[in-house]
Amino acid sequence: MPVPVPTLGSFKYVEETKENLPWADLVTLDLSLFESVKGRKELAKTLITAVREKGFFYVKNFGISQDAVNRQFAIGKDFYDLPLEEKMKYVPDNFASGGFNGYMPAGRIIVDPNTGLKDKVEVYNIPKFNGDFTHEHPAPVSRNLAEIESFVRELQTKVVEPLLTLVSIALELPEDYLCRLHRYDVKSEVSFFDRANSMMLYMKCSKHPMTDNERLSSWVPGHTDLGSFTLLFRQPVAGLQIQDPLDESRWRWVKPQDATLTVNTCDALQLLTGGYVRSTIHRVMPPPRDQQHVDRLGVLYFSRPHNDVKLATIQDSPVLQREGYVKNPFEASGNPVPTMEEWTFAKQKWQRTGYLGPQRASKEVLPGFPEKVYT
Repeated sequence: MPVPVPTLGSFKYVEETKENLPWADLVTLDLSLFESVKGRKELAKTLITAVREKGFFYVKNFGISQDAVNRQFAIGKDFYDLPLEEKMKYVPDNFASGGFNGYMPAGRIIVDPNTGLKDKVEVYNIPKFNGDFTHEHPAPVSRNLAEIESFVRELQTKVVEPLLTLVSIALELPEDYLCRLHRYDVKSEVSFFDRANSMMLYMKCSKHPMTDNERLSSWVPGHTDLGSFTLLFRQPVAGLQIQDPLDESRWRWVKPQDATLTVNTCDALQLLTGGYVRSTIHRVMPPPRDQQHVDRLGVLYFSRPHNDVKLATIQDSPVLQREGYVKNPFEASGNPVPTMEEWTFAKQKWQRTGYLGPQRASKEVLPGFPEKVYT
C-alpha cells in the first residue's frame, strides 16, 4: 500500500552564494553505472582514489527523487519550528553519557573560548528502523515516520550498499564483504546507551550575528565522523569545509551541487582498512557574507558497522597486504581493538565531556587512539 502523505509546510532553498570561494576539487560518482560489471569496476577505481586522496566525493543518479528529498527538509523544518520547550521533551535521558537518539539542543560547544560564546547547532537523531530501538518522537516526525523509514531504507539499499560494494571491489574482497558488516536489519543488542548502527538526522545551524561571525574560527570545529559513510543532502548555504590532506593549513569549501549527495568516509572504514581509506577532517564555518542572514538546515544519514563488529584491520584484502596496511593505531600500539559500539560510545562521550570546552584539550578517545580538535 502507498505511504500516506501528511500535509507539510514548504522548505525554500536559498540562493547560492555569489562569492568566489576556494572550492574543493571533488570527484562525482555516477551510480547509474553500478548495474554492469564494467561500471562497478570503473566506479570502484574512481571511488578508492577519492577516499584515499580526499575522503569526500559527490554521488549522482542514486535513484531517489528530489521531491522525496524536499519532503525530508520540510519535515526537519517543521520540527525546528516547534517551541524549544516542546523540543526539550525529546532530549535523551542518557545524553551526558553518550546517548544520541532524540533531540540535542544548541549550546553544547564553546565556539569562541575568548568570550565563552556557544554554538547554535541543534540536532534531531532518528535511530534505525529494525525493531531494536523504540523511541518516542515529536509530532512532525511521528506523523511522517512511515515516510522517513521508506526514505532511510532507500538510502541504505540505493547508496550505502553500492558504496560498500565498490570499496570491497577496490580491496579485492568479495563484493558483499563490507555489506555483511552493515546489514540494516541485523538485530543489535539494545544497550543502556541506545545507539543505532545507522541513523538519520536533521541538523539546524542557526545564524549568528555578523559581528560574532567575524571573530569565530568556526561554527563546528574540525573533526572526523565515527562511522563508515556520512551522506549529506544538498544544502545551498555554504559552510562545509574539508582540510587538505596534503597541507593541513589549507581548508577548502565543499560546493553544493544540484541533484547530488555529498559523501565522506569516516573512522570505522579507516580503522578497518588500517588507514588505507581516509577519515577526512571537516568543519562548519560561518557562511559567506551574502548568506549570513539565513539558518542552515541539513538532512544527513550516518552508516556504521554492526555494534559487535571489531574494528580490526581486514586481513583478507590482498590490496591491504600488498600495500602494507595491516595494522590500525590500536593494533600498532598493542591496545585492545574496540567494537563499533565501544568506539561509538567512547568518541561520543569524549565529544560530550568538554573536548570543545575552554581548554580544547586533545586526549585519547581510547588507549592507542589520540584524538584532537582541528582548527
